Amino acid sequence: MHALQGVIAAAATPVTPDLEPDLSRFVALCQRLLDGGCDGLNICGTTGEATSLTVGQRMSIMVAAASDLPLDRLMVGTGAAASGDAVALTRRAAELGFAAALIIPPFYYKQVSEDGIVRLFARIAAATAQREIPLYLYNFPALSGVTYTPNLVSRLLAEFGDRIAGLKDSSGDLDYARRITALSHRLRVFPSNEAVLLAARGGEFAGCISATANVNSEFCARAFHAGDEDALATATKIRTLLSTKPLIPSVKAMLAYRLDDSAYEAVLPPLMPLSEAEKRQLVGDVAPLLA
Repeated sequence: MHALQGVIAAAATPVTPDLEPDLSRFVALCQRLLDGGCDGLNICGTTGEATSLTVGQRMSIMVAAASDLPLDRLMVGTGAAASGDAVALTRRAAELGFAAALIIPPFYYKQVSEDGIVRLFARIAAATAQREIPLYLYNFPALSGVTYTPNLVSRLLAEFGDRIAGLKDSSGDLDYARRITALSHRLRVFPSNEAVLLAARGGEFAGCISATANVNSEFCARAFHAGDEDALATATKIRTLLSTKPLIPSVKAMLAYRLDDSAYEAVLPPLMPLSEAEKRQLVGDVAPLLA
């Protein structure tokens, strides 16, 4: 199986005017990202607006990916507020043959106990025991309200062993990411910022899983695979510019520009697309860097 590493784009999910996943555009975008320098993709994650999709819609995206894309290069988000939904999604990901499932903790109740998170993973592990899928922890406490602390990760490793394959960290705390990496040589840790790609190239991390790799993947690839510092500087500048406005609408606006297809701009409620003025400014700032 292809080892997940390097530049992984947190792929956006195009949607139709009636707010259904636009599966043909989704598959085309994923293939473009894989052809354009990405070593892998994370689908149905935060950038993919998964928490604004129904379980049925998320499964339709998974099936579309399984039909047309190399699953050994795809990680799929299967976390959910309801543990039964997380179980069902992870089981389906295992059945389809995805390389990994990325699991954000249930995100409604705050200050939940570590025992509660271990209990969740026990359900998921049992449901996928017949067809095991590597499980990645998705640490995004700003949105989930739950942190995969080093102690909790250690407990999960002790309880479920090799089933816990790695962690994506969207906290922005590189010291935290390094502490998690130090827990086990088996854990593949992916910060969410492409600024770490030279460190990842040296083996400190497995790579990055980045929303902005939807836009700057070619520069990220040159940084990771060739050690190109100028390319990394361009990639991080693009990320900074995209982050000055709401990130997901910004990523989608730049995809619409790059693909010359306004359909990619659509976002799901409660998000709103950028205004025309915001789009003009963003394109004016970012487009010269992509030339």
